[in-house]
Formats: sequence, C-alpha cells, structure tokens
Amino acid sequence: MTFSLRDAASADLPAITEIYRDSVLNGTASYEITPPDQAEMTSRFEGIRARGYPYIAAEGEDGTLLGYAYASAFRTRPAYRWLVEDSIYLAPEARGKGVGKALLKELLVRSEALGFRQMLAVIGGASPASVALHRGLGFELAGTLKGTGFKHDKWLDTVLMQIALGEGKTTNPDLAAYPGLLFSE
Repeated sequence: MTFSLRDAASADLPAITEIYRDSVLNGTASYEITPPDQAEMTSRFEGIRARGYPYIAAEGEDGTLLGYAYASAFRTRPAYRWLVEDSIYLAPEARGKGVGKALLKELLVRSEALGFRQMLAVIGGASPASVALHRGLGFELAGTLKGTGFKHDKWLDTVLMQIALGEGKTTNPDLAAYPGLLFSE
C-alpha cells in the first residue's frame, strides 16, 4: 500500500470522524461506546493542536485518509508534562499494511523533537496487533490493568506500554522550553 504522512488538517475531520466512529463501534482501541460527532471531534482536534502536540495523517495515493495518529497529554497535572500518550486509528482497509507503524514511528520522532521524554501507549482490549506494533518499535510492557473496560458484552484488559524519548529520565528537562511551558504551576 502506498501512502504518505503529513500534518492532519481541519479538512480531514470528516474522515477522522468516520475512522474513529468505526473504531468505537467495532473495536476496543477506544472505550467510548457512542461515537462522537464531527463537532466533538473538531473540538478535540483543535484542543490537541492548540497545545502544540503532533497530529499526523496518513493519506493514500488517491487522497483518501487511511489513518491518523496524535500525541496528547496523559494527564493534565504539571509534573506529567514530559509524558505523552499516543493514539492511532486506522481505516479498516489500512490495517495490517504498515500504516500504523509508519504513523507511530513519525509520532515518536516528532514527540522527541518537541522535547517530550516518555511516551505511553494505553492499549484498550489488550489488542495483540497494537501490543506487537508498539513492542516492535521499542515500547516495553509497563503493566496490565485487568477488567478495566466493559464493551461488546465482555470485560476488557488495558495494557500499558512505555518508551523513553531522547534522554528519557537520565537528565533534568529544560523547564523554560516546550513542553516545560505547557502547564503553569
């Protein structure tokens, strides 16, 4: 499958909304039960972009959006500002074709360049494909939360995986640079 990566744009929001809708209705990557509408997805997109987090789109040769990925705050308390959580969603036809791997690789590069020190994957439903994707790019298992979601008439585990970015925890961060400026104390 041939595709290219680029910054996601507002014009992508109808396709982003539809990809996420499919994931909510048919998968366990999100623990939402009811898919949000485009207005809500627009609000989420704008909130992530306004904070300077990367938001990437994968586009097919014909211009079709095949998937998207973004990094965002794991928690909003200031001490967490060096940690980002990744989110990756793919159109059904793009799954298993390298699109997710390319998006995650690019997300890692962009997040490290911005100064983040850790990335966390919160994998709903303990998806074997998502666990393998993250492990293949160097994420390590940080833990499993048992029975944390109930969706599709079954209890789901949540897997946490983590990777250090840049200098990780070996040095102190620059509080005067992004992401040190994300939250005021």
